[in-house]
Amino acid sequence: MLIAILSWVWIGTGVLLIVSVLLHSPKGDGMGGLASSGGSMFSSARSAEDTLNRISWTLLAVFLGLAVLLSAGWLR
Repeated sequence: MLIAILSWVWIGTGVLLIVSVLLHSPKGDGMGGLASSGGSMFSSARSAEDTLNRISWTLLAVFLGLAVLLSAGWLR
């Protein structure tokens, strides 16, 4: 029963990790950034990005921890 619950938590964490990574803003504009105005390049919400980074790293740690726990067979 515990293995089934942790497996579902692991799957949910994986889905949330994918969503949180996709929510990150791109770091560069590529070639399109050369033609844009210089003022728009540095107007990002830094605190929102920091919070999203913390969420992503926490989800990654939980995901990897559960992967090790479930694959090692310690819960049998």
